[in-house]
Amino acid sequence: NTDFALVTSLFTGFYALMTFFAGFVIDKIGTKLGLALSLIIWSVFGILNAFAGSVALVHALVRSLFGIGEAGNFPASNKTIAEWFPKKERALAIGIFNSGSNVGAMITSLAVPAIAYSVWFNGAIKGWQMAFIITGSIGLLWLIFWIWLYETPAKQKRLSKAEYEYIHID
Repeated sequence: NTDFALVTSLFTGFYALMTFFAGFVIDKIGTKLGLALSLIIWSVFGILNAFAGSVALVHALVRSLFGIGEAGNFPASNKTIAEWFPKKERALAIGIFNSGSNVGAMITSLAVPAIAYSVWFNGAIKGWQMAFIITGSIGLLWLIFWIWLYETPAKQKRLSKAEYEYIHID
């Protein structure tokens, strides 16, 4: 219980503290690069959780770094919505985005252990470890699509002038 409390407390502390700083970093380097950097940190340290071994301090360090990566998600996502939606539509867009992350967490909590169990039942890496490897790998896969498809409205070539003006109507 003490080890679990250490790991959870450090993760939560780093996540909360770094969320504040993530907003500044994302404003400085931009949404595309900011979310990409956050996703790389989150994915790599998510995967490394599977290999942290049984020492609580190692888990605490890895989970703390994982929390730093996770901290950029909401500031970057909210800024993305601010870039792509007019002010009058942002509350609904953020509500949809937030509900999506909650639904995704519920589905993941059921799907990942089942996948890990069925795919790696006789493998060297089992159970909870595979859950971290799968979710971290999905994050790296998502990164490819984010880099490939995302641009701010000012740089997006597929955006018409009318759409751009609608986004900036207010």
